[in-house]
Amino acid sequence: MAQDTADGVRFDAHGIEPIPDHGRDSTPWEQFWIWSGANIAPINWVLGALGITLGLSLLETLAVVALGNLVGCAVFGLCNVMGHRTGVNQMVLGRASFGRRGAKVPGVVQGLLAMAWVGVNTWVVLDLMLAALRQLGIEGGPWLRYVVAGVIMAVQLWLALYGFYAIRTFEKYTVPVTVLVMVVMTALALSRAKVDWTSSTAASVPDKVTAVTQLLTAIGVGWGVTWVPYSADYSRFVRRGASSRSVFWASALGMYLPTVWLAALGACLASAGGSSDPSALVVSAFGSMALPVLLLIMHGPIATNILNLYSSSLAALSVGVKVARWKLTLFAGVVASVVLLTLMEAESFAHAFDNWMTSILVWISPWAAIVLIDYFVLRRGRLDVSSLYTGTASVSWRGLLSLGLGVFAAWTWQYGLTPVMQGPLATAMNHTDFSWLSGSLVAGGLYYLLQKTRSPNARAIEAGR
Repeated sequence: MAQDTADGVRFDAHGIEPIPDHGRDSTPWEQFWIWSGANIAPINWVLGALGITLGLSLLETLAVVALGNLVGCAVFGLCNVMGHRTGVNQMVLGRASFGRRGAKVPGVVQGLLAMAWVGVNTWVVLDLMLAALRQLGIEGGPWLRYVVAGVIMAVQLWLALYGFYAIRTFEKYTVPVTVLVMVVMTALALSRAKVDWTSSTAASVPDKVTAVTQLLTAIGVGWGVTWVPYSADYSRFVRRGASSRSVFWASALGMYLPTVWLAALGACLASAGGSSDPSALVVSAFGSMALPVLLLIMHGPIATNILNLYSSSLAALSVGVKVARWKLTLFAGVVASVVLLTLMEAESFAHAFDNWMTSILVWISPWAAIVLIDYFVLRRGRLDVSSLYTGTASVSWRGLLSLGLGVFAAWTWQYGLTPVMQGPLATAMNHTDFSWLSGSLVAGGLYYLLQKTRSPNARAIEAGR
């Protein structure tokens, strides 16, 4: 299939079929750059700033982000291993747990989720670009916002239309430069900010516990877990000769290092008295020097969005949509634009982002637990790939039942910003949020028990569905 050439990057014609060996020419190091690029983005500054907004001190915020992401990024790394071993994208891999027909349920949700993420990330870039233009004295009415948003969306769509090989090449050559810029940017920001390490507005122990749980859900454990539905979409291109260990560490560290780094930067700026809004953080830290830095930093959200656009098209193909991938990508861009227009009306970025993160974790955490239990525990890392595409289009009621009860369990201990996303356990226990933990334990535990109580013959028949 299409690969990088001396004349440029050709169109990637792969769909959801297993990637053949001649198309698997990516390396673990390239996976590191892909996931680093996706997370060296201004949206991650809000991760740290949110901790200060919730009332934690800078030290407490850094500890929660650093420790929580160890768990979330490890889960993410394991799912990358699944993609490397099988050569199959993540939503098709879900057929092993839910059946070919049953897997359409999470597939539809993932497709819509990835489209919405494009709008969320573009929102951040738009805000930053307008703030930088104001620093240069360039003002404009509503037309300026739409022009900037349109240009950004066009660049993202152009890269996503070409598929994995374009994404791989874009990240490989641009991320190292972006990392250098971020080093300079971090040093400059910290030299100007008067960092407050210990002050917090959450005075009582119960209030601090509540803030810690909400931060873990939104930006600690939750951040790496939200990327799990994308993981195998890209690791399936890694050459077969690479070890599972190298794929795990490359993807996990590619997610962990920039996330914690930028979260720490955002927390430091917010602790110095800055706003939790990313544009305000940038302008207050860099002033008139922000423009050249922001032009490079906008690489991060674009790098994130091309993954969302590409994965959303794969999710649509996985549920049986019979449309060319490039057309699905264009449709995703339209949906993302609608989400962007909606988010532009939000009053608080940090609160809107927290609301967004807690809502999507309700289904991703139980789904991820089921997929990991199925592949690594029940199947011991061995899967008949052909069975994912052939045979009866079945539904695994055990998988869907476990997922449904896991989602319910997650909701009961979820505390979002709207009443419908405030579960009874969360409300009764001082607004704590352990949705990711309760959902994972219930879904994963129930799925394991239901599968282990089946007869060996029944398990063997289902393994070949």
